[in-house]
Amino acid sequence: MTDTASIEHTAREENYSLMTAILFWCGLVVVSSLYLTIPLISIFSNEFNVSVATAAWTSSAFSLFYGVSSLIYGPLSDRYGRKQIILLGLIMLTVVSPILGFFDNLSALIILRSIQGIAAATFAPAAIAYVVEKFPVNKRVTAIGFISSGFLMAGIVGQVFSSLVTQLFSWQSVFYWIGAIYLVTAVLVSFFIPKGDIQNKSGNLLSSFKQIGSIIEKRTLSLCYLITVTLLLVFVGMYTALGSFLGDQFGLSSQQILSIRSVGIFGMLLSPFVGKLVVKFGIYYVLRGGLILAVLGLSLLGISSSLPILIIMSIVFVSGISITVPSLISLVGQIGGKAAGISVSLYTFILFIGATLGPIVAITLLKSSSYLLTFEILALLLGIGLIISFVIKPRRV
Repeated sequence: MTDTASIEHTAREENYSLMTAILFWCGLVVVSSLYLTIPLISIFSNEFNVSVATAAWTSSAFSLFYGVSSLIYGPLSDRYGRKQIILLGLIMLTVVSPILGFFDNLSALIILRSIQGIAAATFAPAAIAYVVEKFPVNKRVTAIGFISSGFLMAGIVGQVFSSLVTQLFSWQSVFYWIGAIYLVTAVLVSFFIPKGDIQNKSGNLLSSFKQIGSIIEKRTLSLCYLITVTLLLVFVGMYTALGSFLGDQFGLSSQQILSIRSVGIFGMLLSPFVGKLVVKFGIYYVLRGGLILAVLGLSLLGISSSLPILIIMSIVFVSGISITVPSLISLVGQIGGKAAGISVSLYTFILFIGATLGPIVAITLLKSSSYLLTFEILALLLGIGLIISFVIKPRRV
């Protein structure tokens, strides 16, 4: 009897590990779509004879529609199920992504990138709610940490994947290959992610949206959202500027720039372990520590004229962001209480509004100032988030 119980327990352990791995992979490949066009902006600018700022809308349109749509999918996953909404998004991405490769018109690309953003937005709110409901408490923070690290690694992997495929084949091939990856991912989710319980069988979707007003009225949550908007704005903005900076200031080739982008992944390895840091030091100290690291890394990245120091500081910056994102998600869910689902959906919306602004802000700054000033202004924006984090007070129980 004891042996049978032990076998069942081990099976459950393996099941949660497999589910975590698949959800991590989903987060990685779904959010990678946001970053696919960052290395392609200059190619689009030349090919379609438009300004770099106009070509950057292939990135900004995706993140804008991603952010807005993420507000919808939280309530929809309450009504129709988390797994079903995740699968819907993957199927949409499988169909839409390859179509991008058949168009040689920038307006069409921007429209299709917007549809991609709508499809990709299914994953984050549904997946995080799925983990909260389906996973035992002792595995929950770790699973969210892995999903968050998938989101963050996407910032590097998406750019590296896009650059590599473009160099080997063509920019059109980027979208053919990512479509195939989404098809495989949909199969994995279909077979290995169990269905969860449907939370809102009555179908009253409006009740979830009505909670947004009361959520925003919570001062602590509003402060968290102010920090949130700076995160991907600065992250995407930094990588938008970095490629041009490395090429202009150091004369690096596309392959060398690709290698330096890849190094940032080392900074993301901390994300799955944020849960343990929170247990040891507390969520507020971990949040502030992550922001301090990110501000420090970005500030010194702008000042240094040494390539090795620049690479190290980029890792420090990414490490800080990797610590901040999962700790802020956990804090928003904790403060949200019974409205945790819609609180996290609103967090995702605001996070990707920041991602929408990132390329626009970076390119605008580069046009009107130097690389140094661009990096320092981005560091200053993140520094405002750091100051706000000290205003947030722990709830007294």
